[in-house]
Amino acid sequence: MPRNIHSFTRRQLPLVFAALAFVGRTSATDLVLPEFPTPPTHLEQPDQPPIRVESWTTSPPAGLTRGLISLVQVNVDPMGDNVVGDAGNEPSIALDPTHPLRMAIAWRQFDTVLSNFRQAGYAYSRDGGRTWTFPGVLTPGTFRSDPVLASDVTGRFFYNSLRSNFLCDTFISTDGGKTWGSAIPAFGGDKAWIAVDTTGTEGLGNLYAAWSQNAGCCEGNTFTRSTDHGLTYSTPIEIPERPLFGTLDVGPFGELYVAGRLPTSSSQFAVAKSTDAQDPLIPGDQISFTTTQLNLNGTQGLGGNSPNPGGLLGQVNVVVDKSTGPTRGHVYVLCSVNPPGDDPMDVVFSRSTDGGQTWSPPIKVNNSEGAFGNAWQWFGTLSVAPSGRLDAVWNDTRESGLVNISETRYAFSTNGGQTWSASVALTPAWNSHVGWPNQNKIGDYYHMLSDNVGADLAMSATLNGEQDVYYVRIGEHDCNRNSIGDESELFLGAPDANNNGIIDTCEQLLGDMNCDGDVDVLDINPFVLAIADPAAYQAAFPSCLLINGDADGSGTVNVLDINAFVALLSG
Repeated sequence: MPRNIHSFTRRQLPLVFAALAFVGRTSATDLVLPEFPTPPTHLEQPDQPPIRVESWTTSPPAGLTRGLISLVQVNVDPMGDNVVGDAGNEPSIALDPTHPLRMAIAWRQFDTVLSNFRQAGYAYSRDGGRTWTFPGVLTPGTFRSDPVLASDVTGRFFYNSLRSNFLCDTFISTDGGKTWGSAIPAFGGDKAWIAVDTTGTEGLGNLYAAWSQNAGCCEGNTFTRSTDHGLTYSTPIEIPERPLFGTLDVGPFGELYVAGRLPTSSSQFAVAKSTDAQDPLIPGDQISFTTTQLNLNGTQGLGGNSPNPGGLLGQVNVVVDKSTGPTRGHVYVLCSVNPPGDDPMDVVFSRSTDGGQTWSPPIKVNNSEGAFGNAWQWFGTLSVAPSGRLDAVWNDTRESGLVNISETRYAFSTNGGQTWSASVALTPAWNSHVGWPNQNKIGDYYHMLSDNVGADLAMSATLNGEQDVYYVRIGEHDCNRNSIGDESELFLGAPDANNNGIIDTCEQLLGDMNCDGDVDVLDINPFVLAIADPAAYQAAFPSCLLINGDADGSGTVNVLDINAFVALLSG
């Protein structure tokens, strides 16, 4: 079993829950939180130089596997252990649609909580999130924040990153997040978000970015576009009503949506739509938007005496249904909001069935009536599967009754958000008020991607007693995206020659002889060994597939594969 996954038995789980709840309850006794009578003008504090960390102290990583839910720590050392005394939060996730076992997660990396200085952390996985490698940070020694990842249909990854001057850079990876190119200036500002057009329209491959007017490059001009795969960006323009603290998505017809709340009011929400941003022949400074307001029956949470005093309590999420069914093109918005009355926060949802022109009355997603009322449901996060299923995740204080003790919960809808399932807990209880860097928050958002079998969630929690980044798989894996769970396929007899729980056809990558998900010079020696002594190769690389050495497709691995293997190495 990988070292950064820890399995709790069914008998141990109640003890784990009880211990974490006890730690959280006792730590909350004397805690006094600051009030923010006026929301800060922006959410970043680009202060403090880095503090040098001479040596690391490590501990076993936190994680769990429970039924069809697995949770794996991402910000780990080379041995797969937790680094004590650092912090990681505000994660974002991307995966390679051409090879879904390849994933990346980005986050704000604090090498020590003694400093507010953070950098651009990232990790990659080659086995569908079961294990993760954290190579370090992008541009070490540079203050970076607000990480956001996205990928295009070819598997190219984009990393959007905010610098201390409130300008953004884009980094590009062509190997599934393992290595990244140089920083590319991308205008930008505080709380930027990005989206890539993956539709079959004329906008295929376009990269869009929008950010808050509160701190950025260009005052009220908060939108830019790239039509050359993130290499250059158009001069920023204004979006009508300037929605901020939200996300972007592209609809099935190439239409672009930007969601947020208005700068003038935390209780007024809006979605801006552009139908011409996809057209590469229209200059970037001539793109047009129309903005429509919608009601979410509350105010967007920000700081204060809350589970996340120094940050947002959730973004304004927008996703668009790209399925081929009756809900195709429907637009969905979800946000954690403070509703009227004593209840401090709910996860609220609205939908549009006419391309964003009109919006449904708000629906409360969290089923927290009765004994579970007056709880905080914060960091509401939304994604939509290719089938049209909607997935929602949030942190919830319902069980503890304490502002700082949450468990992360999940619910889904199969009818376009009209009704939602009862929620289930993804994690044990954890304390959001421990492990703070000087900024007193655990970031501002989570990020989730859905497929037809389940969902991939990047989240932060304090299961180690400090802030860490986790990958959560909700449901069975689906490595070949055939809408059948891998565990189900294996049960029905799908081949798994190396007995690692991954279907062989998903792992087959010609030339990948050390099974790290890449074909490079590190595969040369294993390839030679496979030709010279197949038994010795299998003994040295028991989790790898010998057939990956069949570079010429003959069905066997021998010297005749050498030329084809060299061609694979050269790209």
